Amino acid sequence: MAARSGKPKAKRMSAQLVEDEDYQLRHERVAGIDVAKASGMVCVRLPPGEGKSRRTSRTWEVAATVPDIAAAAAELAAAGVELASMESTSDYWRVWLAVLEDAGLKVQLVNSSQAKNVPGRPKTDKADAQWIARLTEMGLLRGSLVLPAEVRALQVCTRQLVHLTQDRTRYWQRLEKLLEDALCKLSSVVSKMAGSVSVRAMIEAMIAGERDPRALAGLALGPMRAKRAELERAFTGMRFGSQHAFAAAAHLRAIDFLDGEVRALEGQVRERVAGLPAAWGVDADGTTGPGAGLGPDAAVLPAVARLTEVPGISELIAIGLIAEIGLDMSRFATAGHLVSWAGMAPVADQSGPRKGRGKKGQGNSYARRLATRAGSGAANTGTFLGERHRRIRQRPGGGAKKADCAVGRSILVIVWHLLNDPAARYRDLGPGHYAKHSDTARKVRGHIRQLHALGLDVIVTPREDAA
Repeated sequence: MAARSGKPKAKRMSAQLVEDEDYQLRHERVAGIDVAKASGMVCVRLPPGEGKSRRTSRTWEVAATVPDIAAAAAELAAAGVELASMESTSDYWRVWLAVLEDAGLKVQLVNSSQAKNVPGRPKTDKADAQWIARLTEMGLLRGSLVLPAEVRALQVCTRQLVHLTQDRTRYWQRLEKLLEDALCKLSSVVSKMAGSVSVRAMIEAMIAGERDPRALAGLALGPMRAKRAELERAFTGMRFGSQHAFAAAAHLRAIDFLDGEVRALEGQVRERVAGLPAAWGVDADGTTGPGAGLGPDAAVLPAVARLTEVPGISELIAIGLIAEIGLDMSRFATAGHLVSWAGMAPVADQSGPRKGRGKKGQGNSYARRLATRAGSGAANTGTFLGERHRRIRQRPGGGAKKADCAVGRSILVIVWHLLNDPAARYRDLGPGHYAKHSDTARKVRGHIRQLHALGLDVIVTPREDAA
């Protein structure tokens, strides 16, 4: 008998029947637009003319101004264009989208990676517009998420709030570096300088000319008073000169200005989200409006209130998520689609027998940042999400950042369900969910592996009195 080869037989994949889309001619009259800063190239694809067998196309350049785009939109409407596609190039697409939609045209914004021309072919604006038009007529382009105008207005405010908050944090960081340059080790004693009343009082006293370490340490308030001895040593030997005082005063003025702008923007985003009808709640008697749905017997909670029931989601994080993903979850077929859109899911990477881990997609950085912040906020709570964060953080190769991302992904899934069904409410599974539902045999195998790693052999037998 011949010896068998030790090489394992490759597993054959069973045949699958997949219902695919019909990628034949989907649209008779289409337009492709290659958008640039100062102008755009427009290509219109139309059915064959009388006595001809081939489709025709016409390409021309249009200046990126409202009157010129409106004139081009009128031509597209007169030609009976069913669908117009354009790349999402920077923010230059916004004027095109607004004017074309006002003209009554159906417009889809597509990711530039999908509309990229075939490598090796000439690269010109005219060729790109023609290629986008060809892909559009075949139905090979998938439209990107474009939120309603009122949600986009909210998004402008929430993103500005993010930017101003980041700017304020940078000024506090510059102030910390300035103190280090003055040989002042205040940041080594104080865990967080930003927003601390005691730190603000100490820096203002230093600007006014106070240099006595004991006097500066005496300005500590609240729990920081227990660190007065450490503060005194941190101030001892510092060289806080006039140049440091001038720069520190400028930083504090900038921080005060940004504090006022942030407060004003926070009020603005609250007003705007309260003006979204889709975000309103419903009272028990069916009444809806900006203040409805807040009672104990409400039929539907307001969208912000529904999201803030999830551990880690504050009011501003809930508003920020609504501004990024909108309130209509029909744009995302499943919660997994939303997670992938936010860039919190790996992209498939498989070729033959090789299965790579796959890198995460680029996604929406604002939504991803908000979800990660929510995951970090749930870390120290006595909830299911808090326990999940602790378990992931304690794994080998885990860590706080991975736990923040993983819990943030779970929170995005929860957000999708809460927004997809307005009557849904968040119900926490509790911190003991894992211990209650974990597999006993799996625990036993894990403990045996740990004992084997220590060089011990064990025989496990169940107790007779075990339930």
